[in-house]
Amino acid sequence: MTTAPFGARLRAAMDARGPLCVGIDPHASLLAEWGLGDDVAGLERFTRTVVDALAGRVAVLKPQSAFFERFGSRGIAVLERAVADARSAGALVLMDAKRGDIGSTMGAYAAAYLDPGSPLFSDAVTVSPYLGFGSLRPALDAARASGAGVFVLALTSNPEGAEVQHAVRADGTSVAASVLASLKGENAAEAAEGRLGSFGAVVGATLGTAASRAGAELTIDGPLLAPGIGAQGATPADLPGVFGAAVRNVVPSVSRGVLRHGPDAASLVEAAARMADEVRAVAE
Repeated sequence: MTTAPFGARLRAAMDARGPLCVGIDPHASLLAEWGLGDDVAGLERFTRTVVDALAGRVAVLKPQSAFFERFGSRGIAVLERAVADARSAGALVLMDAKRGDIGSTMGAYAAAYLDPGSPLFSDAVTVSPYLGFGSLRPALDAARASGAGVFVLALTSNPEGAEVQHAVRADGTSVAASVLASLKGENAAEAAEGRLGSFGAVVGATLGTAASRAGAELTIDGPLLAPGIGAQGATPADLPGVFGAAVRNVVPSVSRGVLRHGPDAASLVEAAARMADEVRAVAE
């Protein structure tokens, strides 16, 4: 069976369900807020509640792998089920793993998340380019072969990121600008056909002014995952000012802003719908 490229599937999901990504971040404090234990049982209850409530409604669910990994193999088993159940319900799953390595090791990460035969196969995965953009080639090639996507860290919302991302190369361009330019190249074939590319960037919604973009061009013909909405201080109204002409390709990511409304499923649905409507209003 031929799978449509991730970019095309993402565009269709955003058009149908609204342009929103909800993170699944079962950290200890949030489990406690839900009245759950910081253990595998609490992890499973939390995750299942979020997936059951939202997988049939939002465009993208983004499990943060670290919060499952900390429970070892039993936590990974919960993650595997969450990925399968979310995809079965129609949500695209973006695995937030931020993997980055070289050669065969990068290839193994790609096999874990981008090989359809893997129990952790996801529609897309986040990766880090700071061993050189070329080190990502195994993941980029695996994604292209399986119809999946890759989101590359470019201009992140954490203040520490600037020391690397704003650094200037010998040719006068910033590291972030180079990463974004490389992604635009990866998306060229799909862009030539008028389609959204499958290779995206992570660009914080908290960037604010153009100076915060380190001279980077955000129009990469692919999706822009925008963390920072909610707990980190950004709002949907900030998106046009940060992303400009690329705002239609933005996938705002919110976690606590929705998850804090649990464990009541109806409240989770209402919070996600409200946020998606706010984003749609500024992106159109």
